[in-house]
Amino acid sequence: MALPSSGSRRRSRFSPLTRQVFLYLFCLIPAVSDIAQGMANTLGPNPVSVCLHDFGRWAFRFLLISLAVSPLKRFVGLDVMVYRRPLGLLAFSYAALHVVFYVGVARHFDVHVLWKDFTSRPFLTFGLLTFLILLALALTSTRRAIIALGRRWAKLHKLVYVAMILASVHYAIAFKTWHTEPFIYAAIAAVLLSLRLVPKAGKRTV
Repeated sequence: MALPSSGSRRRSRFSPLTRQVFLYLFCLIPAVSDIAQGMANTLGPNPVSVCLHDFGRWAFRFLLISLAVSPLKRFVGLDVMVYRRPLGLLAFSYAALHVVFYVGVARHFDVHVLWKDFTSRPFLTFGLLTFLILLALALTSTRRAIIALGRRWAKLHKLVYVAMILASVHYAIAFKTWHTEPFIYAAIAAVLLSLRLVPKAGKRTV
């Protein structure tokens, strides 16, 4: 009688949920590190700004990585679909931290200051719209929501591509001077969107 391979034993050692939780917690390390260093006054003269920008970058990174999961399976044959949900939730979590630090820590919940910011800085509107989409997707990421929404769930979650475009614009116009990184992320977003538009094998294009 043949024994199961070591590979199959490794695959069955941890359940998908366990792997998802581990990935989620592991990827929160940058946030914990920034907050800890900020509280210890080791992030430089403006720790709030460092945390704010770091959280925003990580949100965008995880959004892009989550959207790369399907193309990796389709075009490369690498099946990591089990991690798509925690990656999406990580994008939302970092976006939420980004918003909380901006509204609560940087602006102290001052409505007048926030209103002035939003009326004079267009990139904030793009950021807010991105966050609202990610919030809606996070709230409907449960199995109960999938069952309740039915076919509408898939349509709703296609808004993630809109969020990706909005995030690209938000990041690109947030700086007053030239920065290369936002445009690198925008290029990656464009590639992911282009791959999404590639017709699947067996489907005829009009």
